[in-house]
Amino acid sequence: MYLNKVFLYGNLTRDPELKALPGGSNVVNAGLATNRTYKDKSGAKQEATEFHNIVAFGRTAEVIAQYCKKGRPIFVEGRIQTRSWEGKEDGKKQYRTEIIVENFQFGADGGARGDASPSASRGPATEEQSAQNDGEAIKYPDEEINPEDIPF
Repeated sequence: MYLNKVFLYGNLTRDPELKALPGGSNVVNAGLATNRTYKDKSGAKQEATEFHNIVAFGRTAEVIAQYCKKGRPIFVEGRIQTRSWEGKEDGKKQYRTEIIVENFQFGADGGARGDASPSASRGPATEEQSAQNDGEAIKYPDEEINPEDIPF
């Protein structure tokens, strides 16, 4: 069995561009930036940024175009696809690798409808749940967790 599956969480690098295809369905194109931090050979902390082209179709494209803007975080699930075409000016073969979005969620700083926050997905709280929450406050540790201390 073969697998082509991508999960990305990053910030949009430009406003999504919504277009209509000749068949009537919608397509949206956007840029997504992801980054990772690592230590180089000398032990210095480094950061590398990758830029991805994302494409969504249909209702997914409409929602992304309506609620997402440049700089907003988004989680996308999809597949990698590379397409090619002949260049108009020089006739050279051009390539573009894209992430075809199959599913997505709005990022953590939310506020838009469809946000993936737990309260939005559960609906209104019952009296029993709110009574439990009134008496108990969440206690967070005083110290911050350092990612370097995590063993995996």
